[in-house]
Amino acid sequence: EKDEPGEEVRVTYRELLELTCRLGNTLKRQGVKRGDRVIIYMPPCPLAVASMLACARIGAVHAVVFAGFSAESLADRIQD
Repeated sequence: EKDEPGEEVRVTYRELLELTCRLGNTLKRQGVKRGDRVIIYMPPCPLAVASMLACARIGAVHAVVFAGFSAESLADRIQD
């Protein structure tokens, strides 16, 4: 579901798997490996879900921070 009522995005399991694998490969090419920490800062959407799954798939520890935090609050959450 998007923020606007009545707007939704449908994703099949196959599409989600393909996106997850592509993101996982991209993270690995960027040097992310098992045990690394990743912060995902994006709105709730299928790409955010795939990002979380990609981190889990390669063994990276991840945390999700959605928009709406001040810069200081965001920095505190990342440090935690």
